[in-house]
Amino acid sequence: MKLQPQGDVKELIRSGLFNHGVNFLHGEIDADKVDNILRWLTFENLEGNKKHLTLYINSPGGNLYDAFALIDAMNASHTPIYTVGMGSIMSSAFMIFVNGEKGHRFLAPNTGVMCHEFSEEIYGKHHDIRASLAESDYCAERMLDILVKATGQDAKWVKKNLLNPTDQWFTAQQAVELGLADHLFKKIED
Repeated sequence: MKLQPQGDVKELIRSGLFNHGVNFLHGEIDADKVDNILRWLTFENLEGNKKHLTLYINSPGGNLYDAFALIDAMNASHTPIYTVGMGSIMSSAFMIFVNGEKGHRFLAPNTGVMCHEFSEEIYGKHHDIRASLAESDYCAERMLDILVKATGQDAKWVKKNLLNPTDQWFTAQQAVELGLADHLFKKIED
């Protein structure tokens, strides 16, 4: 006689993964997804019983401000956060990925990796457009600072290779060779 799990199977798997310090960020990066990860990071840091946390990422990117919130929380975490990129690591998801614990940023071999400069549509009254342009410049500066710290490269290199006007695509192997990731992901291990 085969035992059937009680409750929702997805929820049982999710709670089991949480017990092992594992979470997932997939799809468009938005406030709801980031809020769930922030709650998880806060809980795990309050518990303080894990040697590290692992965040699996598969995302085409999304809201930059939500990514900034998650990056700040990751950098403030007492518990190291390992990142594993699979599928697509693009735009703001790329920024989140590279802010994982140095030495523990893994990419699956077939992952598509893309970084680009900040883009935004601005409209409205003249003074509002000027204010929005100033904030756009601040976002670009924050992105540059975050990527300089996360990659260990200087600002000139980051601007040329990651934040130039054209989308910058990398294979997983190229990302490792450039120091944007640390290892190719081969086996699921602790």
